[in-house]
Amino acid sequence: MTKNIAMRILYDGTHYHGWQRQKNGITVQQVLEDTLSRLTGETISVTGCSRTDAGVHALDYVLNFRSHTTIPPDRIPYAVNHLLPDDISAVSAWEVPPDFNARFSARGKRYIYRILNARMQNPFLTRYSWHLPYPLDAKVICAAAPMLEGKHDFSAFMAAGGDQKTTVRTVTVCRAEVSGEQNEIICVTVEADAFLYNMVRIMTGTLAEIGMGRIDPDDLPAIIKSGDRKRCGLTAPPQGLFLKKVYYDLG
Repeated sequence: MTKNIAMRILYDGTHYHGWQRQKNGITVQQVLEDTLSRLTGETISVTGCSRTDAGVHALDYVLNFRSHTTIPPDRIPYAVNHLLPDDISAVSAWEVPPDFNARFSARGKRYIYRILNARMQNPFLTRYSWHLPYPLDAKVICAAAPMLEGKHDFSAFMAAGGDQKTTVRTVTVCRAEVSGEQNEIICVTVEADAFLYNMVRIMTGTLAEIGMGRIDPDDLPAIIKSGDRKRCGLTAPPQGLFLKKVYYDLG
């Protein structure tokens, strides 16, 4: 009997060309499909909750696949982790209803983005953050972040190449928090029902430019309303972005 199996994984996206399988470059989807196929003896196709870009990481990524395997779902992570590379790890797996789809059944996602605002690079942090060596006004960034919450047309915060049918999204959480021994880490958290292409990275880039004094935070409502990508800040690089949580209504 065919089972629909969901699995939670986490991965370091540094060495991958994103999630989605491509002709050129190794992707997370490719590695997982090849590994699960090897484990089950079947040709496995996986559906992921998000098409993360090259260099983006995931702390809580959900996928699903169909299989005739007799391996109990809760044992699959242990078996698959023996075959996966060190930068991908399966956390849990369970059987889900036949109509469950990791991407389209999701009711929301949470991303975090880390900025390292320090004069010098930190080899233990720069791989997973955006290093900005010039001073940022963290208080202004923290005050401005919630201005991006709400239900809006966020087309101004979408990079070229997005294929979404609608650009209206509901951002339920947008906040920035400061941490670190010298308050050098700024963590931006964004939670929404869905996201546009590069939306979190453009939001973060805009907040960074607010912290630099290049964009007036009072202009954010007008920027959102304009739908003009050129009025936003730059697109933050991928290495600071993490998919933090995916939300489902599974009863």
